[in-house]
Amino acid sequence: MADALTDAHRRFLQALLARGVVEAAEAERLRRLCCQRHPASGAGEQLDDFVAALNAQLQPLSMEIRKGSAEDSGGTYLALVNLAETDITKMASDFSENELELFKKTLDLILMSGNGFASSTEILNLADQLKPKKMKKVEVEQVLQQLVQKKWLCEKEGEYTLHIRSILELEQYIFRHYPESARKCHICHSLSVQCQVCEDCGIVLHGSCLSKYFQAQPEPRCPHCKQFWPHQIPDLHPPSQLPLNARRESRKASRTGSRHQQ
Repeated sequence: MADALTDAHRRFLQALLARGVVEAAEAERLRRLCCQRHPASGAGEQLDDFVAALNAQLQPLSMEIRKGSAEDSGGTYLALVNLAETDITKMASDFSENELELFKKTLDLILMSGNGFASSTEILNLADQLKPKKMKKVEVEQVLQQLVQKKWLCEKEGEYTLHIRSILELEQYIFRHYPESARKCHICHSLSVQCQVCEDCGIVLHGSCLSKYFQAQPEPRCPHCKQFWPHQIPDLHPPSQLPLNARRESRKASRTGSRHQQ
């Protein structure tokens, strides 16, 4: 690297590494704290400029602070991604071989589900299939809790989906290993796990991208083929803040679209 990272940048990186992934508002708070601690280091920069300067220095190390939107709420998050490690082995420091196998099988269920969710019952039933050794169901529950705490998975009313951290860090891995089921959102062009599918042309859209796009349109029509969009259009509230029946209806719409695509 041409220039060494400043103390503010180093402290920011350490904070990001410790958290795994942070919301943009929290990242800005961290940036301000780091610059207050080291006032000569980018104190007047905006977050995007601060991150861009950092990424310029990280590029030779095959690392990048990547920004992405949560699929359910549309909220912006940042994570430090090692571009040279595009495999699940990057999680090895946090989990055993057996626990990583559980995550892989859970990933299979989520990506093959058609709506981006796997139920706790489906995941618990994996206990007897794990290698190198089987796990008790109570052990599976404990691993799932760790995966949620470390922000690899999200849990909503007994159903699991990928956290934005997994999408940011494992996107290349998922596209490489799940070419038939991994799809890109037509609007933001990032990995789309929780999505709706156009019944006419087959494009997929994040719920949050759908909501933003249709807010500016006179009527809900597919951004690609212009046919009427038949699914329920979600709002931008996180699913945990919606009534349970509304969440189920949204997922039902996603499943319906996926069936039509198949």
